[in-house]
Amino acid sequence: MCLCYTDLIVGLGFFVTRVEMGHRFSEFLACCWGAGQHFPVTKDNDNGIGENEDKGGTINLPQFHEYTFDELWKATSGFAVENIVSEHGEKAPNVVYKGKLANQTQIAVKRFNRSAWPDAKQFLEEARAVGQLRNERLANLLGCCCDGDEKLLVAEYMANDTLAKHLFHWEVQPMKWAMRLRVALHLAQALEYCTSKGHALYHDLNAYRVLFDNEGNARLSCFGLMKNSRNGKSYSTNLAFTPPEYMRTGRISPESVTYSFGTLLLDLVSGKHIPPSRALDLIRDRNLQVLTDSCLEGQFSNDEGTELLRLASRCLQSEPQERPNPKSLVTALIPLQKDSKVPSHVLMGIPHGVSALSLSPLGEACLRMDLTFIHEMMEKIGYRDDDGTTTELSFQMWTSQMRESLSSRMKGDAAFRQKDFKTAIESYTLFINVGIMVSPTVYARRSLCYLMSDMPEEALNDAMQAQVIYFSWYIASYLQAVALFALGREHEAQTALFEGFALEKKSNNTTK
Repeated sequence: MCLCYTDLIVGLGFFVTRVEMGHRFSEFLACCWGAGQHFPVTKDNDNGIGENEDKGGTINLPQFHEYTFDELWKATSGFAVENIVSEHGEKAPNVVYKGKLANQTQIAVKRFNRSAWPDAKQFLEEARAVGQLRNERLANLLGCCCDGDEKLLVAEYMANDTLAKHLFHWEVQPMKWAMRLRVALHLAQALEYCTSKGHALYHDLNAYRVLFDNEGNARLSCFGLMKNSRNGKSYSTNLAFTPPEYMRTGRISPESVTYSFGTLLLDLVSGKHIPPSRALDLIRDRNLQVLTDSCLEGQFSNDEGTELLRLASRCLQSEPQERPNPKSLVTALIPLQKDSKVPSHVLMGIPHGVSALSLSPLGEACLRMDLTFIHEMMEKIGYRDDDGTTTELSFQMWTSQMRESLSSRMKGDAAFRQKDFKTAIESYTLFINVGIMVSPTVYARRSLCYLMSDMPEEALNDAMQAQVIYFSWYIASYLQAVALFALGREHEAQTALFEGFALEKKSNNTTK
């Protein structure tokens, strides 16, 4: 915590008790950047980024890139618990984290258990092969990292949760029938694309592997295209949902993937995770009312429900050769689509575009780039958000360099209040360069000073530094948005503004 000078004089005993915490934090910072160095902001074409295009539903994305462990450490704020996005949390054998690269690209990083993938060569070969795929129906693989025992995959980040969340654990509204049909089609299209590119095998296809992007469209996670365990097991879900041939041989085939797609169709119709054997019994007995989600009453006809369940039953045939292939699934699902002109985010009830957000006064000020109002708000907030950041000090450092450091910060604060931004930058820079105290607020204030001085690149660097130190701080995201707006990077700015809005909302809910 950054304390005033008098607090340090009377609180030395308290400060020493936090030395061990400070030591761990200083090690983290040393890994993130060297003393006096800045977290770099790379251009869109840095790090081997280029366009990788293909015909038919493909999108422009960076080419597959092999990241260093340090790059991914920085991107995830040291694999912070708060950045975990996988359904099973930090106790899962393979954990997925949300992260952000220096060029503002949001990513999902899957960090494997150290006992997984003992063969590094196999891991790299599979990752590179999957990394060649590029399609709008996939959460595409952007890269990987293979560093000693560390094996990590890097994919596009999907901001709007999993199909499992929207089907089984919805809070606001159940998924509409038209959207469920669209999800089924999008997944079939994803499988058809993968099959056409020689990747017909998908491991453990289930509702947790289906993600929703910023537009509300369903995407199939690329992680399932790779084996994900030491012994190569392809299914980790309940055996009741496992293809019968896998139970006999322990191997999957393209037809096994179709079987799993059938279980997803059952999920979409019922809103529940019903074992296939139970569902097939209900279908044979024509007891369709028990199978269909009661939340969907009035949204579809019996014929529509029957047609989707008929397709599911074909996918769930006990003999693999009797199941349809992905191309046939796409052909069967296209005529069933409804409300095709309605955007997915509307059907899903997902806020879309900055205008849909109920921004706070600070968020509104960032959107209109009102630097004067932002300055007033940051003055009011002061240093309260520095609580929890720690610094390790020896007694000698405390008695000499600490005085210099605190004096520089106090001069910077006085200049910041008086709107003497040049002096504030110089004083805050001296505080930072001394390097014995860590303050996200100082970086944030210097960022605003840079913005006031028409230096948006430097402002962006500092706002990103503040977020590395305090990864869930909404002000750091908001300042990044303002800097990106100033740089003319509109799309990235709106993404940062969305992130700031979400973090501010979460912060407000926590303090209530």
